[in-house]
Amino acid sequence: MKKALVGFLMGALACSMLAAGCGGSDADKKEAKVLRVATNPTFAPFEFQNEGSKEFDGFDMDLIRAVGKQAGYKVEIQNMGFDALIPALNANNIDVAVSGMSITEERKKSVTFSEPYYTSGLVIMVDKNNNDIKSLKDLEGKRIACQIGTTGEKKARSVKDAQITAFNSQAEASMELKNGGADAVINDAPVVEYYLAQGGNQHAKYVGEKMDAEQYGMAMKKDSKLAPEINEAMAELKKNGEFDKIYTKWFGAPSK
Repeated sequence: MKKALVGFLMGALACSMLAAGCGGSDADKKEAKVLRVATNPTFAPFEFQNEGSKEFDGFDMDLIRAVGKQAGYKVEIQNMGFDALIPALNANNIDVAVSGMSITEERKKSVTFSEPYYTSGLVIMVDKNNNDIKSLKDLEGKRIACQIGTTGEKKARSVKDAQITAFNSQAEASMELKNGGADAVINDAPVVEYYLAQGGNQHAKYVGEKMDAEQYGMAMKKDSKLAPEINEAMAELKKNGEFDKIYTKWFGAPSK
């Protein structure tokens, strides 16, 4: 009787361990579905890190987390230079680049973009006491600061006889203007507007009309099979209202 009981208990224990092992394997498989995201967190309010914090904050960061969750991924975000994002995609070191990246024909030769999620445009920022610069034409022969690898840099380099200094971040370009090392900064409108709203308007302002309406997209490796998943998840967020919640948090209620 005792032997039979011991045998029964050992058998039950073995079955229990086997079941636990199988369950653990399924859990591991689910945990292994990771979305490797890279960003250059120097582009508030789209992506930035608050002083003393390692957390990635901003509209893009909230959006990619929501997209990843909707698609069933665990999102892992890493810091990377803007000009290193596309090479990292093509080297398969990351899955998605989310960094206020404008969809351009040139970039589309190297990567696949998601459906656009934001429409922006470029603006010129100058010292608040500068009344001479009112348009791109007025920047000819002037000193222009911009962020490296952006469409703002491309626009700056199109200005006749301008002296261009490209910085790693919008904050550095803005500081160059503040310190008198540049006559103007060219960058995306929402980034400049956010900078001014955070206190930059004490020494700067933006002038003229928005230039070159452009759309932002999430970049993936060329012909990535991930793109349909990302687009489907984004469409669902727009359908269920989550996209509007994230947008409103950073930019106010979207216009209908």
